[in-house]
Amino acid sequence: MNTESIKPGLMVHAKGQGKMQGAEGQHVGTVDHIDGERYIKLKKADARDGRHHWIPLDWVETVDNKAVYLKKTEEEFRAEKFDSFPGESEAESEGQEQNEQKRAI
Repeated sequence: MNTESIKPGLMVHAKGQGKMQGAEGQHVGTVDHIDGERYIKLKKADARDGRHHWIPLDWVETVDNKAVYLKKTEEEFRAEKFDSFPGESEAESEGQEQNEQKRAI
């Protein structure tokens, strides 16, 4: 997949009924950045729990100038998204989140 079209700030939409700012599907997040070679990191501002989440690039069906469109439904997205960078322990992830918060202060 060509990841050049996946830009920070782009909406992420799952399959389903809905539309936001002209993009079809259910809004489930916003791209923070491509993390590594295989994952999209989502902004924590859109997350229900206020934390970053990651999704595999192979979940992406298509991308346009409005959104990244996933092959997954909103329900599948919520159940299968990663709460920390894959391969990283939960403790490492929490430490990273705390460091990000300290830098923001």
